[in-house]
Parts: sequence; structure tokens; C-alpha cells
Amino acid sequence: MTTYLTRVVHFSAAHRYFRPEWSEERNRKAFGPCANPHGHGHNYALEVTVAGEPDPLTGFAVDLASLDRLLEAQVRGRLDHQHINHAVAEFGPGGLVPSTENLVIWIWRQIAPNLEVAQLVRLRLREEPGLFVDYYGPAEERKASPPRFDV
Repeated sequence: MTTYLTRVVHFSAAHRYFRPEWSEERNRKAFGPCANPHGHGHNYALEVTVAGEPDPLTGFAVDLASLDRLLEAQVRGRLDHQHINHAVAEFGPGGLVPSTENLVIWIWRQIAPNLEVAQLVRLRLREEPGLFVDYYGPAEERKASPPRFDV
């Protein structure tokens, strides 16, 4: 019987939406104040949902300590109190715009290959209380339709 466990981790980070090949005017038109030259910040909440079968002896489906170590190393340790455009090469000049959508996909790529404790099912990245993005991994990795979760 599969169970789903969700761990929430928080981090604070800054970022800037900017395409260097565009003019300042075009960047401002596309990204508004998010194109501010010094960036802007958010207090993010990342919900990490994993699936597993409960162990008959412990009742645990996930080694929570192992999951926590992975999230500390791959998420908080790399993003907390950082300017994402400077701290993560993929979001550097000419790279990906560090939107919530691109950031949650990047986080998936950091976690999924290193997750030994369970199957990664979903990431939900909250940029603010009223804005979040759900990601269920690349389509080719999904075994079935993503499970439904309450908002």
C-alpha cells in the first residue's frame, strides 16, 4: 500500500528576470519590476512529496533523516540567502530566467537523481502564499497520471 509523505523546507532567495539579449525596455515590458537590476527576493516554501510502502516493522515509508539531509544539501544549502542568478550557473547571464516554473524544474533535477529513500512524486514551490507551481517530473518519468493534492 503506497503512502505519500510531504516534507516542507523554506529558503529565502533573490532573483532577477532578465534577458541580456533584450533591451532594458523590452525586459521591463516582459518582466515589469522583476527586471529590477538588483533583483528582488522571496521567502520560498518547497513541498517535497515522496511515495513509498510502509515498512512492516517501523511503519515508516521514508527515511526522513536521509530525505532531510538531501534537501539541506541540494536545496537550502545552495539557495538559502543567495541571489539565484549568481549562485546557480543555469540561471546566470544568458541562461534560464529564474521563474518559479524554471526553479522548480531545476530543483527536481537536483533531488530526483540523489533520492534513495523513496520515489519523488511532486514538488510544489510557493513563491508567496498566493502563488505556487506544481511539478511532477518529466513526462517520460511518470508512471501514471500525477496524483491529486489539495491546495
